[in-house]
Amino acid sequence: MIVMTEPSAPARILVADDQPDILAALRFLLSDGGYEAELVPSVDAVLAALDRRPFDLLLMDLNYSRDTTSGREGLELISAIRARDRSLPVVVMTGWGSVDTAVEAMRRGARSFVQKPWEDATLLEVIEREIRDARASKVQDQKQARELEEARLIQRGLLPAAFPQVPGCDIAGTWRPAYGFGGDCYDAVRFDDATLGFSIADVVGKGLPAALLMSNLQAAVRAFAGAATPPRDLCGSVNRLLCRNVASGKFVTFCYGQLDLARRALTYANAGHNPPILVRADGAVERLTSGGTPLGLFADAAYEQGQIGLAPGDRLVLFTDGITEAQDPQGDEYGDAPLVAQAVAHRHESAAALQQRLFDAVTTFTGGVFQDDATLIVIALA
Repeated sequence: MIVMTEPSAPARILVADDQPDILAALRFLLSDGGYEAELVPSVDAVLAALDRRPFDLLLMDLNYSRDTTSGREGLELISAIRARDRSLPVVVMTGWGSVDTAVEAMRRGARSFVQKPWEDATLLEVIEREIRDARASKVQDQKQARELEEARLIQRGLLPAAFPQVPGCDIAGTWRPAYGFGGDCYDAVRFDDATLGFSIADVVGKGLPAALLMSNLQAAVRAFAGAATPPRDLCGSVNRLLCRNVASGKFVTFCYGQLDLARRALTYANAGHNPPILVRADGAVERLTSGGTPLGLFADAAYEQGQIGLAPGDRLVLFTDGITEAQDPQGDEYGDAPLVAQAVAHRHESAAALQQRLFDAVTTFTGGVFQDDATLIVIALA
């Protein structure tokens, strides 16, 4: 059986020059070379053509005003094109006397240049090479974008889709990575009907490297966590593991706690993390500060743990510095005090309602733009 395939469309080239004879010559040359050419005589016409449809390459002169050789218009056009599309290959045409201008064009983002009068074979070779390289780069960019999206979904899947339900305790949270990937990490594990382990962490750095370290941290915490494992021992074990396997200069701020709802007690260890806020039913505030240094810095670090009694109506707020260090458009940080004040003012709300209210306040402050990963967890005691 013969399978018929559609022929691939010819590459589309936008040609810009203010001399009609040059445009005519390039039309015939490019047509004979198998390209589809659109010819325009001015800078404004170039921008209008790019607004109408995509092109595989822009072949452009640098001078558009009669009796000028500075190339200023062409240079400014390259900058304008790069501001809107960094992937379009730009080839500039220049006379022998303006090679310095062509070099400046390359600095601004042109891919190559040819001298006037050109040699047909050389010009076609340059055009073919630039289109081929641009297409290969676009395929690679699309492949990387797919891989990054898959990695983002994998990272999101590692975080709990829903918090475990334990009688007498309600948990709600939100996680917002600043760059698709995040170095923030949180988890909650139910050990039995009355015991719950929870953690929050912030890996130094951003992007994919931080996300990879975050996934290793989460796996380690789950491996060591257990109802019989004190928080100080868990911090020590995870710290030693990270010190053996993490690159120098990387570290993690971390807080791990266990809720014993039968005894109404919270035992925790804070490894350099933002101290969680415990808001009592009467509005009193305590901070969870006992612990030690961040994980991954000193293999022999020892960690203390604290224990706090709990009562109905208490609210525990855990957060990363992406919350308190979030900035408004003027560069001012949200800060710790407003978060505490909001938690106290709305302490009677449910975990989900309080978490949403706190995060909405920060989002309003920043105008919705976060410079760092932001995580916020609320645990409400019934």
